Amino acid sequence: MDIELKCNRLTCRTSLTEKAVVTTCSHIFCVTCANELFNASRLCPACETSLTEPDDVVVCSLQPTNDYKTSVLSGLSPSTILEICSRAISFWQYQIHQENSFQQAVLRSVNDKNAQLQRQLDNVVREANSQIELLMGKKSELERDLEFERKKVRELQEAAREQSKEYQKLKV
Repeated sequence: MDIELKCNRLTCRTSLTEKAVVTTCSHIFCVTCANELFNASRLCPACETSLTEPDDVVVCSLQPTNDYKTSVLSGLSPSTILEICSRAISFWQYQIHQENSFQQAVLRSVNDKNAQLQRQLDNVVREANSQIELLMGKKSELERDLEFERKKVRELQEAAREQSKEYQKLKV
């Protein structure tokens, strides 16, 4: 099977493979969630439909044996079998629609979070670029100051050499 069922409890979303609990309102839950949810109340946690009849909530095998498949439908009229098939297909269509809606909501949430993070990143980059420009300006200023100081040192060295020469002349 290409599509896998998931527990309809949003806080669970476990993949269902062996057994599951199915409701007449077309929801499906893992056995663990069903034990917790349906012991407290006979309301469907997904849509709040009242589930008072005995067959409103049933445990079913998602991997039935071939013997079970044969025996469960044996003796039923073709119209009843077709009605069962129609309801089963409707159940799957509903589950696929629900999964699609859930995935779209997740996608919207991820896109919103991505946009928010992108805005934050843009702000950080803008602030970093501003700091870089400020630091580059300070660097240029310091380089000018350094060159000025080097020039002064060269001038002082030249003056010191001149004075040293004059001193040597005076000494001689």
